[in-house]
Parts: sequence; structure tokens; C-alpha cells
Amino acid sequence: MSKITELRTNTIPSNQRCPQGKGLESLAPLVCTVKETPDPIPTTIKGTIPTWINGSFLRNGPGKFEFGEDRYTHWFDGMAMMHRFHICEGDVTYSSRFLRSDSYVKNSEKNRIVVSEFGTLASPDPCKNIFARFFSRFQIPKATDNAVVNFVKYKGDYYVSTETNYMRRVDPQSLETKEKVDWSQYIAVNSATAHPHYDREGATYNMGNSYSLGGYSYNIIRVPPPGEKEEKEDSADLKGAQVICSIPATEPMKPSYYHSFVMSENYIVFVEQPLKLDLMKFMLYKIQGKSFHKMMIWDPKNDTIFHLVNRHTGKASTVRYYTEPMITLHQINAFEDNGFLVMDMCCGDDGELIGEFTLENLRSGTGEQTDKFYNSLCRNLPRRYVLPLTVDEHTPLDQNLVTLSNYTATAKQTKPGEVYMTHEELHNDELLQYGGLEFPRINYDQYNGRPYRYFYSCGFRHVFGDSLLKMDVHTKEFKVWHYPGLYPSEPVFVASPKATEEDDGVVLSVLITTREDKSTFLLVLDAKTFTEVGRAEVPVNIPFGTHGVFNEMG
Repeated sequence: MSKITELRTNTIPSNQRCPQGKGLESLAPLVCTVKETPDPIPTTIKGTIPTWINGSFLRNGPGKFEFGEDRYTHWFDGMAMMHRFHICEGDVTYSSRFLRSDSYVKNSEKNRIVVSEFGTLASPDPCKNIFARFFSRFQIPKATDNAVVNFVKYKGDYYVSTETNYMRRVDPQSLETKEKVDWSQYIAVNSATAHPHYDREGATYNMGNSYSLGGYSYNIIRVPPPGEKEEKEDSADLKGAQVICSIPATEPMKPSYYHSFVMSENYIVFVEQPLKLDLMKFMLYKIQGKSFHKMMIWDPKNDTIFHLVNRHTGKASTVRYYTEPMITLHQINAFEDNGFLVMDMCCGDDGELIGEFTLENLRSGTGEQTDKFYNSLCRNLPRRYVLPLTVDEHTPLDQNLVTLSNYTATAKQTKPGEVYMTHEELHNDELLQYGGLEFPRINYDQYNGRPYRYFYSCGFRHVFGDSLLKMDVHTKEFKVWHYPGLYPSEPVFVASPKATEEDDGVVLSVLITTREDKSTFLLVLDAKTFTEVGRAEVPVNIPFGTHGVFNEMG
């Protein structure tokens, strides 16, 4: 048995540790096309909406799944729909708009799908002759600007983004679509994540890919804070963006997929995981008539590698930090503690899950088919990794380098310059009964990159989250908000104006249901007690979404 095999944890996979689903209800009503509501409409308040909450809760997600007779294949393909809950003096209004992306406009004009998305390949134009249609198969499709994932902020402006090189600037109050922004016009990257980080000086950090004859690289991007102009122009501004570090892919033709990254006060960590994009298949995928998500492969023979970079100097560590194969989509928080970097993440044991979120699977009826799909999915659980920051030629081999008594995660130098990590589980067994968790959020403004205690997330006893959780990383205990038949969105923390404690504020989440038409509401929880304060009922249907933010300037 090799040394690394001995170090690997022999835990049961997370989806086998959590209870199996049985008799789960169909989610079809949550992934259907809805109409936009461009003009704000009133909501019905139940309970109390605290008068100190003044701003807009902005959310993004797919809201249209067909054009004419053409149907999208994958949930991620639906046209981006932006939602705004405007909260002021205890009152709430709701509005929504489809993003007028090039994809949306072109599809609408032709009344069919003419732009390929993540899981749906656009068909050749039936009006072309047979030769033109044949040769169109050999053209690499342009990246979509259907920015369906998140609201992000650069230099004070809001954008909606996905994982291509295109974003769309938007007005956070009217939800008006503004200009399309191509990252490659500002900086040498071919994409960017929809989960940037922000420092306390106003700069924004992100990750993007680049590929050339020299190979494939992961790039750390920094966009500077907004300038001190007396009057800012009403246009996109990414000037000054720069790549501060470029990390070569371990496998140049099979780079890692990533959805986000880790940032503390002084470091950025890129997690190179064994969920891969096969570039050879990617170059051939349109010829083969396959969509993008078919090119992603889970390769558990490879380790997960943590690339550590000083975010002030852009210098990458020469130490290779690595752990067993795992997948992470969302990081919780990271902070430094006496020569160690502590990273908390939602992690799973199986990377096969992303490509299976097809509309066919999500719309399957109540019963065996839905149960089978849910039970096949990975369950993500909160884990903590602790990286020693002072590894050098004097560091001993084969002994635990994590010397702080309050952590059970380990780090052992297996040979010079290589450190193998094992994680600490940030939960007790009770969490397994809630199906694990995802969509973690913290008190970001005050605690991102710093020691913290609480995070908020969704529990997953169904394919979509069916509960809200408040996790305590010190005690590993948690509080739950749950009501049968209700499916919450990602919980977003909003601090009270004069907060002196980490959890002094509220948590916002949008609740939708399969059981009753037009029964959506904005839920407001007291973040400390995790009990309901009030809700704002909306008289329209809202589909299940992805991510969002609270805009205090709204």
C-alpha cells in the first residue's frame, strides 16, 4: 500500500451517508417558463418587514425554456430572468425582466433556438441549403451572453454574468439591459466566473481561463476600485483590469472546471479539481452534434490540488498542496490563523452531478424516476482544510504540520515540496438528515477573509433545496427553517444598521412551491434566532433561480 493510499480517508460517500429519497414530489412547476413583470407590483405583507431594511434584493436565474417548437435540454440553458424585491420602510414591491441578451433577442426574432447553450446545441438554419447546413457543423459556436447565474459588481456597476467571456451591464433599479461586455477586450482571458470576491478597498478579484499554443492556464484577475471622478460615465468600465497570476493547467488538454475560488485577506487559492473539460472533445463537439456539458468528465484518478497565491504580489507558492478527489462549487470562507490558511468549502465526493440537471430529469413525475435521480446525486457537506504557510526545506516529512489545537484537519509533507491534506468535517451527523447543504452565504462585508462563526445555506432533501440552515462552525450545531412543499433560494444575510455581533441582522430568501399557483413570497428571518419575522407575498409565479445579492443603494 502506498503512502498516499494510507493517508486517504476511507469514508463512505456522502450520498450514501444521507437518507435516500422516497416518494419525492415533481419539481416540474419550478422549471417552467413565466412572464416578466417589468413594472413593480405591490406585495402582501404578513408579519413585519423591519423598517431599517432599505434596498433591493436582486436575483438571477433561468425563466424561459423554449422558443417556438424548440425546447432547451438543460436547466442552465433557460433565458436569464432578473428579479427585484425592493424593500423600503417596511413595504416590498416586486418586478422582473428577461435579460435582453443577444441570445434572447436572436432566438426571439427567429422564434427558435439559434444560439447554443450549456446543454443545448442550436440546430442549423433550416432555410440554408444542405451544403451550408453540413458545413455549419464545422464552425466553433460563439460563447453565449445568456448571463443566467449571478449579479456581480465591478467599479460600482452591476452586471449579470455566467461563465463565458461575456457579461451584461444592467440597471439594478429598472433591470434594464445595457451593453454587452467582452472580458477579452480588456484582458487576455476567455472566460470569468460568476463568483468574484471583493476586498475592503473596493477592488474585485476573479478567475478566468486562457488557452493558446503555449497551453491552458487559469488566471487570477484584479479589477481596481472605481476612480474618483466627479461624474462617472454611464458605460461599462473594466479599465485597469490585470492578470496578477497565471497558473498552468496540470493536464493541458484536460483543464479543471471551476465555479468559484478561495480568498482570504492575503491569499487566493485556486482549487484544481478532477472535474475536467476534455478539450479534444470540445473541439469536435459540434461536429458530433453534442452539447457542451457532454464534454465534462469526472476523473477521480486525479488528486485535487490547491494552488496558493499571494494576492498582493501575485506570486504562487512552489509548494504543491493536494488532497483526495473531491468537487467544490461554492466556498464558504477562508482566513489566516497563526501561520495557517483555513479554508471552508462545500464539498462532495462525486463530480458527475452537473451534467445531469436536464429538464427531463427535473420535470419527471412524482415517484420512482424523481427518487432515482435525486439518489444518484452527490450530497455536498461543509469541510475545512488547513494549509501550513511556512513549508520549506526544514519542514519535517510524514508528520502532521497543523499544530493548532482547535483544528482536526491534517497536513503532512509526503516529500519535499508536497503536502497532503485531510479535511475536518464542519458538521455533526444530524446534518445528514437534511441531505447535506449548498449555496453558503456569510456576513460577507464584515467577515469575508476573516475568522467567523456563522454561515447560512440550503439543506437538500430534494433535488432543489427544501430547507434553510444556519450553521455554527465553532460548535457544528445548526438551526433549521423548513416547511413542507416550500423550496427556498440561496439565503442572503443583511446586517442591521448598528450591528455589533456577527449574526445581528436578517436573512432573505425567496420561497416557491409546487403545490399552489402564484404562491411565491420573500421570507425574512431573524438571523440570530433563525425564526420568521415576516414575508412579502407575490401574486405571480417565479421559477427556481440561482444566485443573488442585496443592493443597499437600491
